[in-house]
Amino acid sequence: MVDAVTTSAAAGRITGGTKALASNFETFLTLLTTQMKNQDPLSPLDSNQFTAQLTQMAGVEQQLLTNDLLTSLLAAQAGGGLDNAANYIGKSVTAAWTATEFNDGNATWAYELGADADKATLQVVDSKGVVVWEGAAPDKKSGLHTFSWDGKLNDGGTAEDGGVYTLKVAATDAAGAKVDAQALIQGRVTGVEMYNGAPYLVIGDSILPLSTVISLNEIKAQAANDTDDTENPNVPTEEAAA
Repeated sequence: MVDAVTTSAAAGRITGGTKALASNFETFLTLLTTQMKNQDPLSPLDSNQFTAQLTQMAGVEQQLLTNDLLTSLLAAQAGGGLDNAANYIGKSVTAAWTATEFNDGNATWAYELGADADKATLQVVDSKGVVVWEGAAPDKKSGLHTFSWDGKLNDGGTAEDGGVYTLKVAATDAAGAKVDAQALIQGRVTGVEMYNGAPYLVIGDSILPLSTVISLNEIKAQAANDTDDTENPNVPTEEAAA
């Protein structure tokens, strides 16, 4: 299996290779110069060998230039990640991500069921991995649904604003067989941020990697009022005009 190479990892490898080539290049020049200075005048360096060595030197120099070009291309690609992610702003997104902040007395997720369920349970988990709330899903039909949590904890307390929570969902059918289910984040993208060279989208109180997006839709503007002029109070009727 071939491991995936990130942009930063690739840039690191190229930089390391460039340093090694540069060191070898300098060593090669030193050895060639020393050889020419100390050659026997009665038995000078063979012209064919000298030409071959010059060709090798030119090859190393070309490799150094190629590495510099690749490094520049990778840097440009990394810098363009923010620009590409900015195209998501204003779009409606569904992402395979479950973490969100609890703010202003609410935390909202989406969850999806692969089939109608007889029993569907939701769990809210805090940043320490502790289940702080558990209850029945509001909708057990197949498809995508929304769940809003008011911050009420199982122990009778209330969640504090700014806390990060995740949602887990489990469902079974009438026979007790598992129903495919997943928790999601859904909403309008309002911003883009970069973390460790990777673009993240801001959706409500969630910040999630661009790579987690599984659905993207354009938000249509509200339809214009299509009432006729006689229904528009700003347009005078014949009686008013008279």
